[in-house]
Amino acid sequence: MNQYDLNLILNPNISAEQVQIEKDYIEGAVRNAGGEVSNLDDLGNRRLAYQVGKDREGYYLMYTIKSSGNPEKDIATNLRLRDNVRRVLVVKDRPEWKTKKA
Repeated sequence: MNQYDLNLILNPNISAEQVQIEKDYIEGAVRNAGGEVSNLDDLGNRRLAYQVGKDREGYYLMYTIKSSGNPEKDIATNLRLRDNVRRVLVVKDRPEWKTKKA
């Protein structure tokens, strides 16, 4: 299983209950695709670098997942269909990015 970073930006105007519903749905989508969630960083509302739709802010969720196969196709495509999801990014975690070079 490979490790991936799954980064999502949600609608900033959703309630706490709706955020929890989205988190549950995301974790279910990862499990249905044969993956598992290792870590979740819930950063909350943050200012965006550029306007998405009419929003200048977004609700950030950053997952670390372990998955075999292609999570971009299996997970991200499914999540992009959600109404409250503004952006989805899946990046393969590479160990050489974490080593310091002298």
